[in-house]
Amino acid sequence: MLNRRSLLLAGLGATLLRDAFARDAAPSLMLAEVYRRGMSLGDYWVSEKFDGVRGYWDGKQLWTRGGEKVVAPAWFTAPLPKQPLDGELWAGRGRFSHAVSTVRSQSPSDVAWHEMRFMVFDLPAQGGDFTARLAALRKLLPVTDAPWVVPVPQQRATTHEELQALLDKTVKMGGEGLMLHRGGSLYLGGRNNDLLKVKPFDDAEARVIEHVPGKGKHSGRLGALMVETPEGKRFKLGTGLTDAERENPPPIGSWVTYRYNGVNPSGLPRFARFMRIREDAPRS
Repeated sequence: MLNRRSLLLAGLGATLLRDAFARDAAPSLMLAEVYRRGMSLGDYWVSEKFDGVRGYWDGKQLWTRGGEKVVAPAWFTAPLPKQPLDGELWAGRGRFSHAVSTVRSQSPSDVAWHEMRFMVFDLPAQGGDFTARLAALRKLLPVTDAPWVVPVPQQRATTHEELQALLDKTVKMGGEGLMLHRGGSLYLGGRNNDLLKVKPFDDAEARVIEHVPGKGKHSGRLGALMVETPEGKRFKLGTGLTDAERENPPPIGSWVTYRYNGVNPSGLPRFARFMRIREDAPRS
């Protein structure tokens, strides 16, 4: 149970969130840290991690995580409730490219959007802890006239072993991973352990700050991306880039996602490999 002080903070947080959206289109969303074995699972809910584009519905308009307006067909958004929703604009397992191209298009295609779903996992302005917000979400959704608006199924996490078994099952079915959401957490923007991602590999995001020219077989095109992490650490990211990406590299200022295998004593990622541009991240 939340005490009176927590409830007041939750209400204040919801008010500040609404005010922030009135001033600036870029939402302040909860962001995930990485789950590590040994972390307590006692108060967590677990769900599938959907590989799409983070979507925020402010009650009137859809936005990406980076604050870009989503131009969706009127029929897609008309049935949405008037209160804010946090979720993933998703086209199905293994269809990340379709989700990105559909969401970023300024001329919405009915055919493309009919393949999209809005997987809703939180009510940011609801107030209360996540367990209470989840109960409210289950009452609010699904909407009979909008089967493409889906409340994300959640179940209580139990043990590390069962979590790994669920992860293996999800990945074999083509899923990206799992998400853990602490039941007692308020909705606060930023990255913390109230929200955790569980994946078969480590991944993170970094901002492109320089294009490093290639040598040898890559002479005359991109050799590597010089990137900077949110913590200010810089390193070259060259492995994993396709020929097409070397010819037309991610622009300076864009954010990219990379995989890695742990970190060195310096804190830099080991065996970092480029995955893709993070299309829904803010650009500088």
